Order: sequence, then C-alpha cells, then structure tokens
Amino acid sequence: MSREYKKLDIKNGDWAVEAHGLVKTFGDNRAVDGVDLNVRAGAIYGVLGPNGAGKTTTIRMLATLLRPDAGSARIFGYDVVKEPQIVRQLIGVTGQYASVDESLSATENLIIFSSLLGLSRKEARSKAAELLEEFGLTEAAKRPLKNFSGGMRRRLDLAASLIAQPPLIFLDEPTTGLDPRTRNQMWDTIRRLVKSGSTVLLTTQYLQEADELADRIAVIDHGRVIAEGTVNELKESVGHSSLHLNIQHSQDISNARIIVERVLRVQTAVSSEGGRITAPMADADRVTDLLIALREAGIQLTEFSVQKPTLDEVFLTITGQGMEKDISKDNNSPEQEREVRI
Repeated sequence: MSREYKKLDIKNGDWAVEAHGLVKTFGDNRAVDGVDLNVRAGAIYGVLGPNGAGKTTTIRMLATLLRPDAGSARIFGYDVVKEPQIVRQLIGVTGQYASVDESLSATENLIIFSSLLGLSRKEARSKAAELLEEFGLTEAAKRPLKNFSGGMRRRLDLAASLIAQPPLIFLDEPTTGLDPRTRNQMWDTIRRLVKSGSTVLLTTQYLQEADELADRIAVIDHGRVIAEGTVNELKESVGHSSLHLNIQHSQDISNARIIVERVLRVQTAVSSEGGRITAPMADADRVTDLLIALREAGIQLTEFSVQKPTLDEVFLTITGQGMEKDISKDNNSPEQEREVRI
C-alpha cells in the first residue's frame, strides 16, 4: 500500500462500502451467506454479532484479504475483486490481534510500517512521533513491546493502520481484551478519526460499544444480516419504551398499580422488591395523565424514569441468544487462513 490513494478519483463519494450478496464457504460451513451492507462515507458503521456469526469473514472480503465465492463489493466505487490494488490504497485494517513485532520498540515498529508505505526516513520518524503522542504512547516509545500491556499493543496496532490516513478504516473488534479506561480512550480516538474525514466500519461483540459509537448497525448471525438500522430504530423494532416507578410507601403499591393499568391501559409487572412498578409505555402522551392521577390519589414517588429497550434486549429478541455464543470464531478456520491473499 502507498499514499497514492490521495491522487485517486473516488468514484462514489456518498458510499464508502457497497456490498451485495456476499458469500464465503469453508468446506461445509457457509460462513457468510448473502450479506448486504451499505456504509455512507463519513460514518461509523457497526457490525454486531456473536462469535462465529461471519463478521470477520465479511471484513476480510471487503478488505481484499479473502475472495468472495459469490456476490459483489465496492469500496468508494472500486470493485474489491477486479480492482484490489486500488482498494488497498483506500483502506486501513486493524484486526483482532496485534500485528506489531514484539521484538522491536513502538517507534521502530511505526518507522518500519511508514517506510513500507513509501515515507522517507525523516517522514517516517515524524509520523511515528505524531502517532505515539496521539495514542498516549510517547513515554513508552523506546520500551520493548514485550513489556507492553494488552491495551498498549492494541493502541499501537491501530496507530500503525493509520499511518497513511486512509479514507476507510476497518476495525475488527478493536477493543477486545481492553480494560474500561483504555476502551474509552479508543472510542475517543475512533470519534476523532471520523471527525477528521475517515469512515469507520467496526465489528464488535460489545453492545455498549455499538451503542456509543455507531451511526448505523447491522446485526449478523449465521452469516446473514438479520437486522439493520440506527440504534434507535433497532430498539424501537423490539418494543416500546418502559415506564419505571418507585413508590414511596409500600401500602400504596396496590392502588398505584391499578391506576397505572387504568391510565396507561396496560398490564404492569411489580418487581420483587415490591416498591417498583414497571409498565410498557406505548403512548407517551398518557404519562402526564398518569402523574396527575397518582398525585390526586396521594401516592408519592421516589423515582420516575422512562427507559428505551437496550441493545441487549434487541440482540436477544432478534437472535434468540446472548453475545457470548460458545463456538469458534469465524476467523479461526484453517480453511480461511489458507485462502488469505495479501
């Protein structure tokens, strides 16, 4: 890869990724089974799914590392099969595992990557220093990578993928194994990348990560896209918001429940603690009427809140399972490894 992408004519400035009917099989395993994805330029697009769903295989096909068995894909208008060399000049890829050399220091790693991308020795040193500062690694710049924490290695790996400042960045589970503080730092970096003009396609198993970052989300399971939309659209697709009331005096619970059911015209569920009432809220306009009715009945509240469905609920409803499905990751297939083309 070189920096020549800056001189390329991006054929389609509106869409960074256009994939239609992508298929990839490994023996009897149909890892990707007709995936469609459309990612607008300048967005963070999340691909969500359990282990083995087909996320990594899809990313590898879009990044020209695997050849699709069927379907088509374009990156900024360039075909990933017919024009792979051009596509590679438009993308950066950070995988689930660090690609850095642990026998070298952070600075040495970034200088080598920069040189491979066509930068002069002076430019490589300057770019390395810039990226180390951006990712908070300046103090550890000369330290052997074997002494780096997992989070530091992930940050260095992401820094290496950004040397050429590509228009499209694939991040395949970039925060796997990171502690919450480091994960938040990575999220801030990803947001800055998009503000500076890049597009990010992010695969993740962390529901909060998708909720925090993604403009749109595709949910993949068994090699297929089973849902797609904004976070709010996905949440609304599985049910209404819910109303949560904490009643101050336990003797008012029964009466409060009757009022809630009558005003909201729903059935409620009282929590095991006995002081909390939860009810689906199909019509937000009735909430004001409910508060008035409770006050007129002399029922005092200690807490009142409205909550949308969580992404956890979305995922469980759509797939019928949690995110920690206990099967091999789709990128660990030995057949897949033999198919990789750099």
